Amino acid sequence: MPIKSLIRTIPHYPKEGIMFRDITTLLQDPIGLRNTIEKIVARYRNEKIDKVVGIESRGFIIAAPVAYALGAGFVPVRKQGKLPSATIGCDYQLEYGHDRVEIHVDAVNENDRVLLIDDLIATGGTMEAALKLMLDMKAEVIECCFVINLPTVGGAERLQKQGYKLYSLCSFEE
Repeated sequence: MPIKSLIRTIPHYPKEGIMFRDITTLLQDPIGLRNTIEKIVARYRNEKIDKVVGIESRGFIIAAPVAYALGAGFVPVRKQGKLPSATIGCDYQLEYGHDRVEIHVDAVNENDRVLLIDDLIATGGTMEAALKLMLDMKAEVIECCFVINLPTVGGAERLQKQGYKLYSLCSFEE
């Protein structure tokens, strides 16, 4: 069964006009979850990844088993104030306002080969902030991986224009 068919669409959530792509239905399907992880692992198996960086919060769910299967460490990028030790952070713009993501200062070493994972790319703001953190830490970004790409929103194209490589398992035209 295709991964895309296991993703639920919720119209007008969290606000009018938004078609929310909900991966919880994919995650609760044992075969869908297994296929998702296996497809990502197969892509990066020979890349010698040191750390898999998961973006809060649904990115954690995918990134942790991928890290395990690749024999890599898992690193969370979280919203401001959620990590218990010393952090560095990056602010980014939202449609209405701004937010901040943080990472522990000792989570990624210089020249670590990192794979960044999130459930979805729309505007790309959160991933762009995580990428800036990786640059600050002097890590080597192998690729940004997503379960879902929303290409009409423009985030993937924006990050690709900045020179980043992106991979997604499926796309939804908005």
